[in-house]
Amino acid sequence: MGNFLAGKVVAVTGAGRGIGRAVSLAAAAEGAKVVVNDYGVSTDGTSPTSEVADTVVKEIEAAGGEAVAVADDISTMAGGQRVVEAALSSYGRLDGVVCVAGILRERMLFNMSEEEWDPVVATHLKGTFTVFRAASAVMRRQKSGTLIGFTSGNHQGSVSQANYSAAKGGIISLVRSAALGLNKYGVTANAVAPVARTRMSAGVPMELKEIGEPEDVAALVVYLLSDPAKEQGITGQVYTIAGPKIAVWAQPRELRAAYASGGWTPETIAEFLPGSVGVDPMPMLAQLAAMERSAAQGERPNA
Repeated sequence: MGNFLAGKVVAVTGAGRGIGRAVSLAAAAEGAKVVVNDYGVSTDGTSPTSEVADTVVKEIEAAGGEAVAVADDISTMAGGQRVVEAALSSYGRLDGVVCVAGILRERMLFNMSEEEWDPVVATHLKGTFTVFRAASAVMRRQKSGTLIGFTSGNHQGSVSQANYSAAKGGIISLVRSAALGLNKYGVTANAVAPVARTRMSAGVPMELKEIGEPEDVAALVVYLLSDPAKEQGITGQVYTIAGPKIAVWAQPRELRAAYASGGWTPETIAEFLPGSVGVDPMPMLAQLAAMERSAAQGERPNA
């Protein structure tokens, strides 16, 4: 047992398996009391069971830590609230929330149904909002706390997971909004874009050149939950961790601009936009083309 998070209370969603489980175990090993939330569903969001959350609690307790299980659906406001209330009723405070819970329903955009869109966005994006919303009210009163959302490199876009990518992009904007709105209350917010071997990554149809284990991700999350991270002023950031690699994503910003003294028309835009403003090349398009070439040659694509 360490003491990096000694005295802190942390709630983790999607904590029954994979990265969420690793984060829960690592936080407990560093001295935190942990609220283990998992609705216990399969990767497509079906067949809920509370057993996985209970199992992680038992693991933490067997190692000498303290934890409670909450088998609730955080895509509902009531579910997000109950995660926070479990921390307050069990331990009297809440210092950090880590929203890992997510599901996948893969389909090309032109074939995607409402039933494939809504649950994915609800679990990832709304599920982060419901927990952030309930936790931020507590942290505002405490004048301290940390919110951590889980995004993905797929926030750049995806060929067959528009629902997932849209939700992950929304989480980044939610995290940045939380960082701005809660900064004066001493609350930080950051996002993690992991690349790790999990149930969800097992179905990726390509070889990932950079990939790690859930425990690698957990180490970063523990740091972001800690006092040293807060003292460094780390907020509003998006970090990727993939095995030995840690990277920070750029903040959104304008690249180039052009001005028209008399206002714009389609004709003047056609004249100025290509040469003066131009485009920002989309790396994923080049990567997709390379993957298609590999597939045409009978090779497993790399990413």
